[in-house]
Amino acid sequence: MFKRIFKWITKIILFFIALTIGLVLIFKYINPPITPFMIVKYFEGEAAVIQKEWVKLEKISPEIPLAVIAAEDQKFLEHNGFDMEAIEMAIQSNSKSKRIKGGSTISQQTAKNVFLVPNRSWVRKGLEAYFTFLIELFWSKGRIMEVYLNVIEQGDGVYGVQASSVINFNRDAIKVNRSQAALIAVVLPNPVRFKIKNPSSYIRGRQSWTIRQMGNLGGTSIVKTLYED
Repeated sequence: MFKRIFKWITKIILFFIALTIGLVLIFKYINPPITPFMIVKYFEGEAAVIQKEWVKLEKISPEIPLAVIAAEDQKFLEHNGFDMEAIEMAIQSNSKSKRIKGGSTISQQTAKNVFLVPNRSWVRKGLEAYFTFLIELFWSKGRIMEVYLNVIEQGDGVYGVQASSVINFNRDAIKVNRSQAALIAVVLPNPVRFKIKNPSSYIRGRQSWTIRQMGNLGGTSIVKTLYED
């Protein structure tokens, strides 16, 4: 009996691994038409429609990936999906404060947004780490960034930097300047609460800090490799 149970468990695990690797490989070449995150948000009634438009990385201003790296994950081009120093700092900060801070990298956020539903549990964190490992293994950094910039939430029912740029700045993502790119990046922790069109003094402060960081990182030259992948 135990052998039979073990066989079934082994088959389920192997099927799960094959299915998830297959899905990651498909999305390496084919753009995900919609994500579980978008579906859950829609059925929760937080947005009447889903506004999104997929654009290739070459059609996105280099200021935007630079801004999200500066604001969200300054070691994105160096790490393999996990920034252990940032995670350790987040754990220390959370143990001293009621305000929870995350240590997620852009790769982790991409894995979470594309493959998982929005909730907080240890199972989901484990799956997030698993999918992060897979996309870092099979995707290039350029592909990770392209997918990330096309699925990130930017407001009620607004996803991706192209839709955000048109709605908030009346221009395509390729024409976004550094100041606008910084605004796109700094609302990411809570894009429903923080508004791009009517930024608070806090968001303006974060925008100024992000612009300084973009310069300190070396400007758009540091994201050149993303466009060569």
